[in-house]
Amino acid sequence: MPPSTVGPPFDRFLATAEAVAQARPEVDLEMAREVFLEVATLLHNGLALDGLDDHDAAAVVAGLCVDLVAADPGAAIRARARATSGSPGDLHDPDGASAAYLMAAAILQL
Repeated sequence: MPPSTVGPPFDRFLATAEAVAQARPEVDLEMAREVFLEVATLLHNGLALDGLDDHDAAAVVAGLCVDLVAADPGAAIRARARATSGSPGDLHDPDGASAAYLMAAAILQL
């Protein structure tokens, strides 16, 4: 997926790459973009967000953007999946969002 074709909600991954590179001087911006573009591609091709409405898909991507830069991304994503089921906030389909987090962790092999 070329960067110019990354649309919502996956475009948030590229914004996260830039934010991480700005916040952490040791992170190479181009490498961060490449990594997050690969994340977007894998999740798009893996249909990880299929079945979620736009609101919930955007919420899952936002959560993944936080969790993927954690010290242990896999543990962070799994914890978010559990928390989503228990405390759904404004999600329309909390069980679907929780499943999407777990699917993302599996697709990304975390």
